[in-house]
Amino acid sequence: MTVMIADADSGPRSPNLHPKFSLKQTVGALDSKTLCDYIASQTGLSKSKIKDALNKGAAWLKKKGGHRRRVRRASTALNPGDSLEFYYDARLLERHPPQGRCLHDYQRFSVWYKPSGLLSQGTLYGDHCALLRQAEIFFRFRRPVYLVHRLDREASGLLLIAHRQDAAAVLSRLFRDHRVLKSYRIEVLGDLSQVAPSDTIALPLDGQNAVTEFEVSHYDPRAQTSTVAVTLKTGRRHQIRRHFEMIGFPVMGDPRYGRGNKDPAGMRLVATALAFRCPFRHKELAFTLAFDANALLDSRAPGE
Repeated sequence: MTVMIADADSGPRSPNLHPKFSLKQTVGALDSKTLCDYIASQTGLSKSKIKDALNKGAAWLKKKGGHRRRVRRASTALNPGDSLEFYYDARLLERHPPQGRCLHDYQRFSVWYKPSGLLSQGTLYGDHCALLRQAEIFFRFRRPVYLVHRLDREASGLLLIAHRQDAAAVLSRLFRDHRVLKSYRIEVLGDLSQVAPSDTIALPLDGQNAVTEFEVSHYDPRAQTSTVAVTLKTGRRHQIRRHFEMIGFPVMGDPRYGRGNKDPAGMRLVATALAFRCPFRHKELAFTLAFDANALLDSRAPGE
């Protein structure tokens, strides 16, 4: 069975300029071909475009009795009963993502700087714009990569990546149990110091307890923005962005929350520090970013 869905964004006005569609199909008895040839026969895309999309993670394959996984090799053989999914987004494939940086490598896990504009992990449509894929390439595919926690695409800062399943499980549990101290630096619209130089925001989000602590470090009267140090006590979706919008001081550059807070430089939210007791080294670890004029200068870990 074939299901091919055109995304509404592609529109009837320019269907061939920036197409976006998905193909979902079970390979039939007479359809045994290579992955690239099969997709070409079903979509009409050129093989060069298909190979580019495959390399960027746009195809998923599920063999009989197996699990669905990304597949990138154009020459992969398809067999009757295989389930194929192909997600094509021309705009996404044209993007050139910013590069993340590996700051510290502890073998079981590594610490990365994720710049604004880079996803933490890929989507159905691909992963070339994701830090996790960049980490795979950085380690030359010699280590598996597992995402332990996330940062929004618009945010930047520190991110942990695990390289073993057991390490991923242990580190994920630390975050889930709130045993990782997460600190952020944000810029918000308005003079927050006149309202509360430091305080705790304890406003529920999505029916769950949510606690954000903050301290104003600077107010710029010309830009009418406050620089704020933030510590999360819980980890709800878009917690910082939603909490500060709720109290009337939205994060500058936030594309979703707030009014009057547009910023051509992007969203002013940086994950500046992570601290936890390492379950592998059995010692306290703390990672911090050093900045100057919003540019990353350095990252420091214990003993450096």
